[in-house]
Formats: sequence, C-alpha cells, structure tokens
Amino acid sequence: MFLAAMLAATILPFSSEVVLAGLLTIGMMPSLLLLYASIGNILGAIINYLLGYRFGKSIALSVLRMSPKQFARSQTIFERWGKWSLILCWVPVIGDPLTLLSGVLRINKVFFVCVVSIVKTLRYAAIIYWLT
Repeated sequence: MFLAAMLAATILPFSSEVVLAGLLTIGMMPSLLLLYASIGNILGAIINYLLGYRFGKSIALSVLRMSPKQFARSQTIFERWGKWSLILCWVPVIGDPLTLLSGVLRINKVFFVCVVSIVKTLRYAAIIYWLT
C-alpha cells in the first residue's frame, strides 16, 4: 500500500485506490492501510516538491508534457490563489502538478508538508470510510 500510494502521488501515472480497495477486500486493517497510504502519498508529494524545486520548469515541460503557455498559465493561477491552492493536492490530475509547482515557486516547506499531510490523510480516510 505504501509503494502504491507513493507512486500515485508522484508525477508517474499510477492509481492507489484499486490497491487500497483490494487490500480492504482481503481483510487488512483499515487503520494500518490509512497509515501506510497516507505516509506513502505524503512522501510522493514531497518527491514532487523536490523535483519542482530542483528541476522545475524542465520537468513540467518534458515529463508532464505541458506547453510553455500551459506552464505559465498554471504558474499564474497558482500565484493568484496562493499557497492555499495546495488544499486541492488530493484531486486526481491537478494534484501532482500542484505539488510540483509548489517546489518551483519555493512554497514554505513546513506549510507544504502540513497542508499536504492533512488533506491527503483526509482523502484516504474518506475513501476507506466509503469502501467499508
């Protein structure tokens, strides 16, 4: 579960929900799954942040295949809504680029980890609640 959640939070195209559902189906403890999924997903987001911090625009353009115009637009939106847009880092498709942009824009690391930890844990808690 940890690895699936970590991969799902990076810029790699991967989904952890299927793994989570399968593990719940075979009877694994929901509390342990929540712990492993949350820690893995938070670590994946931190990896994105570090990639953005170190390689920034080149990762967005080459790996995410964003055009320079899309990158500039994303950056403008992120700067307009500010660091609180990180609350949406749990949303599929837009969440990974948000965590990458956080690194590019040098969002405060402590703030980043706190927000990401809260919303990603709440997301997995909601999924587990819904599936059980």
